[in-house]
Amino acid sequence: MRQVSVLFLVLVCLDLEYRVTSSPVCAHGDAGCHLLSVSDLFGRVIQHSNRMHSLSSDLHSEFERYFLPVRNQIGRTTRKCHTSRILTPNGKENAQRTDREELTQVILRLLVSWMDPLLQFHQSVAHNEELSNFSSNKALELSDMVHELKSGVEKMAEKMQLLGIISNSLNGLFPAEASLSSSASNEARHMRDYELLHCFRRDSDKVQNYLKILKCRIVPEHGC
Repeated sequence: MRQVSVLFLVLVCLDLEYRVTSSPVCAHGDAGCHLLSVSDLFGRVIQHSNRMHSLSSDLHSEFERYFLPVRNQIGRTTRKCHTSRILTPNGKENAQRTDREELTQVILRLLVSWMDPLLQFHQSVAHNEELSNFSSNKALELSDMVHELKSGVEKMAEKMQLLGIISNSLNGLFPAEASLSSSASNEARHMRDYELLHCFRRDSDKVQNYLKILKCRIVPEHGC
């Protein structure tokens, strides 16, 4: 009987843990949601953005190793990114002076503008026989991470609006459009994918820095 009772208690605890950890995160604390503070939400999205930037750097380095013969051309490329049309604060001081609403909107615009290009990038890598399946998996993970981070930042913005930290005046998001043009040669496709990775690594660095600056302005007592 004692063993049965202990087993029953263990199963109850496991079931309770599953229900708590599997509850979706929300801003309003609706039924079935796990309510998080603004600080907790910032912590989650910053941690996620750090992983995303680290993964983009790893994949960028991997491309350089695979396509070393075209490295001389890499130094001569213009590296014009499709997100250059999005006005972003240049440097930490300018970002600190940017309105909270505007900085939040810049973060979301950058993320939205990378959703389709990263999906196309994964498809390109998946069909590249010179790259390993590991690279293809990383490319797919990057695409998924952008969607997840966008969702997390939206929940964080919703929470801040609910608490009156930022206004409800976030305008509609108009992503900077980009498409991967079909290239005739393998070398041209490699360069195109490399350029896209370079641009994404740059923008993912901006996103994580903007999130950290925004957190320090809103919850300065946490690690600022």
